[in-house]
Amino acid sequence: MKKGKRYVEATKLVDRSNLYDVEEAVALVKKAASAKFDETIEAHIRLGVDGRHADQQVRGAVVLPHGTGKTVRVLVFAKGDKVAEAEAAGADYVGGEELIPRIQNEGWLDFDVVVATPDMMGVVGRLGRILGPKGLMPNPKAGTVTMDVTKAVNDIKAGKIEYRLDKTNIIHVPVGKASFTEEQLADNFHTLMGAIIKAKPAAAKGQYLRSVVISSTMGPGIKINTVKLA
Repeated sequence: MKKGKRYVEATKLVDRSNLYDVEEAVALVKKAASAKFDETIEAHIRLGVDGRHADQQVRGAVVLPHGTGKTVRVLVFAKGDKVAEAEAAGADYVGGEELIPRIQNEGWLDFDVVVATPDMMGVVGRLGRILGPKGLMPNPKAGTVTMDVTKAVNDIKAGKIEYRLDKTNIIHVPVGKASFTEEQLADNFHTLMGAIIKAKPAAAKGQYLRSVVISSTMGPGIKINTVKLA
């Protein structure tokens, strides 16, 4: 695959064999983000666990102090007085059973996060085949199955992100935008890593943080020295 001129220029800034401190890596990732749009800065964290075993799963959520720089659209499944509560909290869409055909038959997916009260999970469960593969299924571990819809919506709007292992035991999450200051990106990154280190399963053996890389949407990966994170 031929790499673009911008990408080639950006790679010249990065020493692929080097492990950078967080502050250095953040400065570099900003410098390498030269696209005409505000690139997303992502962290890619490879863990020394085997996600196929339930006792080695790593999944949770954390509120990034400076948000992700993205406007998040929240759908809440609720009924009774929880409907008004969700609307008052600033949810973009609120509903119940009537939303099922819209999602199932019309392919409506104009939302980024789904929250549900526990009494609505029977209804939401019918959407498992659609929401599951897209990572949109509400989950108690991520705080998206809850009676406290106000807190759930507020946290998401404030920059709460969910992290979970993919099939190759890597977590991919946004930590901000290229337009953020270095301090904001470093703050967000440290907050994320703190949560992931805290979530280390008791069954995990050996080195937990195998590799940590940050990159912008169009830029090269920058390896971070994990010794100083643990």
